Amino acid sequence: MIRSNTAPAARTLAISSTIDSRFDKPASGWRRQLFTVIFEADTRAGLLFDLALIAVIVSSVLVVILDSVQSIREQWRPVFNALEWVFTILFTLEYIARLACVNKPLRYALSFYGVIDLLALLPTFLVALAPELAYLIDVRVLRLLRVFRIFKLSRYSVEYRALVSAVAASRRKITVFVGFVMLVVLVMGTLMYVVEGPVHGFTSIPVAIYWAISTMATVGFGDLVPKTDLGRAIASVMMLLGWGVLAVPTGIVTAEMARRGPDDDAAPAATGGRGVFAMTPPSAAAAPTRRLTPAARRRALAQHRRGGR
Repeated sequence: MIRSNTAPAARTLAISSTIDSRFDKPASGWRRQLFTVIFEADTRAGLLFDLALIAVIVSSVLVVILDSVQSIREQWRPVFNALEWVFTILFTLEYIARLACVNKPLRYALSFYGVIDLLALLPTFLVALAPELAYLIDVRVLRLLRVFRIFKLSRYSVEYRALVSAVAASRRKITVFVGFVMLVVLVMGTLMYVVEGPVHGFTSIPVAIYWAISTMATVGFGDLVPKTDLGRAIASVMMLLGWGVLAVPTGIVTAEMARRGPDDDAAPAATGGRGVFAMTPPSAAAAPTRRLTPAARRRALAQHRRGGR
């Protein structure tokens, strides 16, 4: 089966069209040019903008990670503080530019990537405007908000959007499966509470449910251990069920991705970019690939033979 290499380009073009309709692309002027560079154009300027922004995002997250190491932080604290302000200013300029180049800035600000962009610059300004927040807000919360910058990378990956689309399409099956798992955890936890009882640490049904969840997800944490033979048998069943907890959702999503195929368009429900990682410029003349079924190929072959006679 021969597949055209224009499918990724068609997918990228469809994503750009969706962005145009969601945020309302300006008709002309400098705002249209800025929109083209930031959101959709596969020009040299747009590619350089995306690559530079990716480098800034990765660097900022690396600084946050290094800043969490006490020995490194004590030695490089002034450098980290200066870099944090540099990253914050760059992200602020990017956020303002994105709001300025769309006709519906509020829609972008409330979108997934708009919220992520705001979280990328919010912590530094919180501490700068109100220094007492540095003592009221734990520093780990601020680091958590800064690490949200890594989600800004997702707008540049077509493969990320394909995965999100497959998970969204499988959400009903996954929801049913999670409900079944919760039912099993509730029943098995209650059964373990009846079998083991407070004497062996299972003081209540919620505690027994906690044990069932930890046992199904891993192999337990050692704080609650069944002592009776029947309790150990129940624990063995829970450990075996843990394999299914990991395998079933993976199989559901994998089957959905296989059903869609590598050339199917990813649903751009929460997209915000054109897929730099794909590195494939869209083509205006790209046409969707038409696949022939085995029956259609046989009919075409028969017509060709009749025509040759």
